[in-house]
Amino acid sequence: MDQIARDALALYRRLHADPELSGAEERTAAVFADTLLRAGFDVATGIGGHGVVGRLVNGAGPTVLLRAELDALPIAERTGLPYASDAAGTAPVMHACGHDLHLAALAGAAETFSADRAGWRGTLLVVGQPAEETLTGAAAMIADGLLRRWGRPDLALAQHCAPLPAGMVAHGALMTAACVTLEITIDGVGGHTAMPHLGVDPLLAAALTVVQLQTVRAQQVDPSEPAVLTVGRLSAGARANVIADSATIGVTMRAHSAATLTRMREAVERIARATCAAAGTPGEPRISVLAQTPANRPDPHVAAAVHAAHVDAFGAARVSGWPPSLAADDFAAFAADGVPTAYWMLGVTGPAQWRAAAGRFTEIPGNHSPRFAPQATLAVPAGIQALTAAARAWMPGA
Repeated sequence: MDQIARDALALYRRLHADPELSGAEERTAAVFADTLLRAGFDVATGIGGHGVVGRLVNGAGPTVLLRAELDALPIAERTGLPYASDAAGTAPVMHACGHDLHLAALAGAAETFSADRAGWRGTLLVVGQPAEETLTGAAAMIADGLLRRWGRPDLALAQHCAPLPAGMVAHGALMTAACVTLEITIDGVGGHTAMPHLGVDPLLAAALTVVQLQTVRAQQVDPSEPAVLTVGRLSAGARANVIADSATIGVTMRAHSAATLTRMREAVERIARATCAAAGTPGEPRISVLAQTPANRPDPHVAAAVHAAHVDAFGAARVSGWPPSLAADDFAAFAADGVPTAYWMLGVTGPAQWRAAAGRFTEIPGNHSPRFAPQATLAVPAGIQALTAAARAWMPGA
């Protein structure tokens, strides 16, 4: 392992031990920005929140954007790693989706390009994006002038950890799904539980709504169309003997097709309104969009060139296909203004863990699991190599 990979691995462990939630990535952004500064990049911070942009100009040539994410998840870590996050006395936070590894690999790629300026020409834009887990950070950076202030890139590239063998990469025509998350607030008339006839119970209306929402996937969507609807949050009140004033539902929908996602959303809104009307709540439910992102479909021309570069870098046996997924990633927002993109999965499962699973894929702790523990000594160097090879496919040498 060379010095760049060792530095990136040390950065990974540092980031893993000190995770921050979406929108609160202040320390993570500072560490990443400092790494880019030391590599010779012009760096700006505070873009679209805690976003970081580094630019390295190395003569005439294309502009390639490489992106990784800053944020972690509200999960209590159970990996047993010596560098596990320690959230004792605070709300649990964990890098359970590999964003720390993405950042470390991107830092290593940035240092690789900086150290070998004779081997390429063009401009490298390195982006540390906040708030990916809430699907809001990419759009916020673009709204804050990312593509205007640092120049429209000729292409944008990104990778994501996956429970594949470490050292592999995987490509597909559709990498992640379109997604929308709604917050539905139902107002009631609070009061004493001994006198329910004098109030309107919003929790009961919310519970009935949640049950009815389970019919959306079954009754409103073509059975052959991949889609999912999940109610991840239901909250109301503070005491068992008090009828609450309001109740809130958090619902996420995902689909491969934008038309299917729209159909599901319209059905959800109809159900919420009808249930509230039947319950006699004071007014219609208040429905707001917390996050949304289109499907992540790599540009075929760019994806083919990156796939070929990965075959050259890793060998054909370590480059596989990737089936369409219902996971979501707001990287698709970087395709704004017609910027072509490519995106691939990076294997992070170590050999011992892979052998122990013996083909039982569900036994490997995947993304968002409290036991998600990438084999970093293999995955970080592979991530550096994957980013470097993909970008260099578009940046001619001297």
